Amino acid sequence: MATTSRPTQRTLGTSGPVTSALGLGCMGMSDLYGPADEAESIATIHAAIDAGVTLLDTGDFYGMGHNELLIHEALRGRARENVQISVKFGAQRGPDGQWLGYNASPAATKTALAYTLRRLRTDHIDVYRPARLDPNVPVEETVGAIADLVKAGYVRHIGLSEVGADTLRRAAAVHPISDLQIEYSLISRSIEDTILPTARELGIGVTAYGVLSRGLLSGHWDQGRALAGTDFRGHSPRFQGDNLAHNLALVEALRAVASAKEASVAQVAIAWVASRGEDVVPLVGARRRDRLTEALGALDVTLTAADLAAIEAAVPAGSAAGDRYAAAQMAHLDSEH
Repeated sequence: MATTSRPTQRTLGTSGPVTSALGLGCMGMSDLYGPADEAESIATIHAAIDAGVTLLDTGDFYGMGHNELLIHEALRGRARENVQISVKFGAQRGPDGQWLGYNASPAATKTALAYTLRRLRTDHIDVYRPARLDPNVPVEETVGAIADLVKAGYVRHIGLSEVGADTLRRAAAVHPISDLQIEYSLISRSIEDTILPTARELGIGVTAYGVLSRGLLSGHWDQGRALAGTDFRGHSPRFQGDNLAHNLALVEALRAVASAKEASVAQVAIAWVASRGEDVVPLVGARRRDRLTEALGALDVTLTAADLAAIEAAVPAGSAAGDRYAAAQMAHLDSEH
């Protein structure tokens, strides 16, 4: 059966808010992908909102608060009710930017929100979620603390990030969960085994990050690209040596499919994620207006059954070379509490 063009809005699960069909992930404007131009970042957020994007995704540890301050500046003079702000918390970092673990205890959860509200100059967060499981705190305690914040009016909806099926069930038993934020792309499809079916069983939506696999599926990457020292892709297994060469060959196979659709590689990759279901909202990490414009064009790409088959043939499930993170950075999706 042929799919049709996506609607401009989607709902995050059965309990979450109505958002735009694409969200804007703002991390790269402050951290982890090398230097970014602040004025261009703000202009990109403005362009996204003007184009109908309502979901802005951030984390309080992106640039150690810089990303939240940037979003506040971008929203100055704009109607707060016209956007949904999704915030991740819990990652601990030193002044040198080093990762120090996670803290999602009830006290830390409420303290983090207090700082987030102040940086964003808002009285509520639309979706609040721990960035990863805290191995020392049962997820029920973290979700319970956010539920207290929902009752107090500081948070509208509770989300999760990078957790497995068992954790989804335990969290949903405490409070309705709007959505799971997790990596999902043509070359990162492990959630299809148990996580996505469980989310659907529980009425939990998916906000998919990494839909272009951190630029690998953008169609703009090449083997000799130089990376800044602060760009974590310089250490990512999929961007190294033979792995990169193999993965770029997959991109070229996808390019042939995209050309037949008169679309870009990025647009087809984003459209594929959007085609996975009305409960999936892709997050695009555009830092510049031209990249945003390209990403938004994915909403105009209609994928037929034949297109989907050609995409699967070009980039089969499990065909990527290298893990998506270095071993030390891989998330533990379910805790033992």
